[in-house]
Amino acid sequence: MLRIAAVALTIFVTLLYTWLSLSLSPTRAYPTSAQSISYSPDPNDVLNPERGFRPSYDDLLLLNDWHFAQARSNGHSLVYSYIYLASYRNSDTLPTSLLQGISDALDAARRQGVKLILRVAYNFGPYPNSEPDAPLSRILAHIQQLAPVFQAHADVIAWFHAGFIGAWGEWHSSTHGLHNDWSAKSQVLQALANAVPGKFVQLRYPPDIRYFFPTPLTDADAFTDTLHARVGFHNDCFLSSDTDYGTYHPDPNDTHGRPQALAYLTQSTKYVPAGGETCALYSPLQNCASAIQEMEALHFTDLNISYHPAVISYWQSQGCFETIRKRLGYRLVLRQATLPMSVAQGSALQVTLNITNEGFAAPVNPRPVFLVLSGTHHVERMPVHGVDPRRWLPSTHVVTLTVTIPPTVPVGTYTLAVWLPDPHPRLQGDPRYSIRFANLGTWDAMHGWNNLGVVSVASLSSYPPRAFLPMVKR
Repeated sequence: MLRIAAVALTIFVTLLYTWLSLSLSPTRAYPTSAQSISYSPDPNDVLNPERGFRPSYDDLLLLNDWHFAQARSNGHSLVYSYIYLASYRNSDTLPTSLLQGISDALDAARRQGVKLILRVAYNFGPYPNSEPDAPLSRILAHIQQLAPVFQAHADVIAWFHAGFIGAWGEWHSSTHGLHNDWSAKSQVLQALANAVPGKFVQLRYPPDIRYFFPTPLTDADAFTDTLHARVGFHNDCFLSSDTDYGTYHPDPNDTHGRPQALAYLTQSTKYVPAGGETCALYSPLQNCASAIQEMEALHFTDLNISYHPAVISYWQSQGCFETIRKRLGYRLVLRQATLPMSVAQGSALQVTLNITNEGFAAPVNPRPVFLVLSGTHHVERMPVHGVDPRRWLPSTHVVTLTVTIPPTVPVGTYTLAVWLPDPHPRLQGDPRYSIRFANLGTWDAMHGWNNLGVVSVASLSSYPPRAFLPMVKR
């Protein structure tokens, strides 16, 4: 009898220990009813960070709050600007006043909720007999002096054009021959990339990209710290002639001709920004069908709204301007979400989203993901790990988000939301820099997150773990 009692006591203690361990585990999923919610797409363009048509300016030092506020009020989150150094192409030292002016302009951009694409240039042509640019040693000295300013304002710099070399900083027509000097071009590219770690640098010409990186960027190599993973493409004569005014070689059988370059870029631009501007009206390639097809292939993130005006007017008259405006960069439409009706304190919360990216590209810069419980007296922001919006290329994605509800979250009813803020601490709390789903009735403009539905948080004790009790045969 004593042996039987001892065995019984051992079994009881083991079951009790198992029950306590599992019931108190912070990641345990408790039985609950799920709800499936469908959402209505927004038919309009959605103002989102780091994408879309953008205005262009010739000198960053001339810009202030008014310019950036105007850009945002016109539906633009990106602004392109030169940093014009014509006055310093013969001087190794940039004055403190210039560096302070750049800093002031970037501060103004932050206040007005926009980001910048920047390019440094020493002349604005004219082509083919342009004014001088700077020699390599001076370019490298200037990059070194600009680096601290760029780093201090990296949060509002979307990415760079490589710039510095030749007319308009486009890597052609250098009066110092740098556009034909592979070593010089490599040094400028590497110096600019080192100046602001993690930022993309776009090159103007596919032969330059393919010379430095003979094979296209792969999925495995994307979003790493390698230089290859940080080099994008800007085409400043997009579809403006058969060769895009020399962007592509004219011979279709050339290994660097347009078909070969497009095949390379179609792969690489899945993971890096691509954009630019048109420079002349050329209807054979700029008709709506052809233009949209090429923007899809090259995963266009941005396009100059300021130039060329004849092309913008052509797209408006042909009826595709609004389509292009909505699809530049990413456009994330939430179709459906499955979420629990209630969860227990300290338990796992799992949400499944069905998202269609109707844009030309995915978000290209890092972007954290949070699930948010927002109640009358408590807000809980919970980071989601293992989910990267940069992988949400144009297509439909089923995305599972899993977090653990802290046991300290008060019992009550909450609105559950998805929050995609800027990763930089200085911008994370600013809703203007958060991603908005292209849906009606989901956007919380005050906080910058996307509401999914209502979830109740219940006490842990209201979920008895009966599944772990011994079964009794009847």
